[in-house]
Amino acid sequence: MNGNQACAEGSLAAGCRFLGFYPIQPCFEIVQHFADRCVDVDGTFIQMEDEISALAAVLGASWAGKKAMTVTSGPGFSLMMEHVGLGVMLETPCVIIESQRFGPSEGYPTQAGSGDVMQSRWGSHGDYEIITLSPNCPQEMFDLTVRAFNLSERYRLPVVVLADKAVGSMVEAVIIPKAEDLRLKKRKRYSGPKGKYLPYEYDKDLVPWMVKAGQGYRFHVTGLTHDEKGYPVMNAKCQEWNVHRIINKVRLFSDDIIDYEEGYTEDAEVLVVCYGSVSRAAVRAVRQVRKEGIRAGFFRLKTLWPFPEQRILELARQVRTIIVPEMNYGQAFLEVDRCSRGKAETIFVHQDFPKVRSGVDIINAIRKADVKA
Repeated sequence: MNGNQACAEGSLAAGCRFLGFYPIQPCFEIVQHFADRCVDVDGTFIQMEDEISALAAVLGASWAGKKAMTVTSGPGFSLMMEHVGLGVMLETPCVIIESQRFGPSEGYPTQAGSGDVMQSRWGSHGDYEIITLSPNCPQEMFDLTVRAFNLSERYRLPVVVLADKAVGSMVEAVIIPKAEDLRLKKRKRYSGPKGKYLPYEYDKDLVPWMVKAGQGYRFHVTGLTHDEKGYPVMNAKCQEWNVHRIINKVRLFSDDIIDYEEGYTEDAEVLVVCYGSVSRAAVRAVRQVRKEGIRAGFFRLKTLWPFPEQRILELARQVRTIIVPEMNYGQAFLEVDRCSRGKAETIFVHQDFPKVRSGVDIINAIRKADVKA
C-alpha cells in the first residue's frame, strides 16, 4: 500500500474512531481510505467548513472519549495553529497528520517539501512543547501513526506526524501487526467519586486524569491560565503552575519520547543528519561512499521534536563535518548547527524533489568534506 493508506490503517489500528477534516491535497487519500474503512469499526468522519473548525471538532471528540485526528497540508496546518495552542492548553490528546508540500501560501500542491519543520514546533503562540514524528516510508507511516496516538494519550497533548507528499505517495510492502502486538497506550482515566474530579490534578508524571464529557462529571476547561479545577486564575503563581508543567511533562520525559536511527557512527568522520523522504537518499549515499573508503555515517531523525540535542552534541565532538540535506532552505539544519556548538563544521544541502531520488548532491557534499579534511 502507499503511505497515505498505511497512515489511515495505522490510525484505525491505534483505535482512532473520529476524523475531522477539510479537503486538501496531497493528503486527501488518507481521508478517503479512513472513510472507506471506518464503517467496519463504527468510526465517524466529518467534513467541516474549514481547517480551523476541523481541529476544533477533533478536540471536542477527544473530550467525549474518542481517539481523534485530523489530516491536512501546509495552508490548512497554518489555519489550525490557534487550536493547536488550545489543544496544548486544554491538554487534549489528538493526532495531526501533516503532509508537507512545497512553498508558502498555496505553493506547489503536487510537489513534496519539508518547509513545515519549524511550524510544527513553533507555529502557535506562547510557550509550549509539542511532539513531532517524521516517517520516511509507508511502513513508518503506519508505525509512527500508531506511536503518535500512544504518545498523545500518554502525555495528553496534540502530536504531529510530519510526513511529505513523497512518503504519502510511494508504494511499498507494509506489515500490519496483530492487534495484541501493538501495545496501545490507554488514556489515563479518573475512577474516583464524580464529585471530587479535578480536570487538571496530576501526579509525578505531570499528566492529569481525564473523564468522558457527558458521563455526569461537572468540570470546566478553558484556554485561559487555570487552576486544577479548570477555572481561570489570573496571577503569576498559577501561570507558572499551569504553563511550566505543560512544558515539563515533555521536557522531563524527552528521553522516552525521542527516537532515531543511526548507522556507521562508530567510526564516522563525516555525519549526515537526515529525516523524512530525503533520508532514504541520504542513507544510500552514505553506504555508497563507504565503499569508496570514506568514513561516513548517518543519523536519521524519527522524532523531530523534542530534538535529540545531547546525541547531536556527542556526535559533533566525534566527527569533523556534519551535513544536513533537506527539502527546504535550512530548518532542521539550524537546530543541528546550534546543538553542535561549533565542535564540527556544519553544511547545509538543499534538495529539490528530483534530486532527492538520486542523492547526487549528498554524495558530492560527503566527498567534498572528505577531501577537504
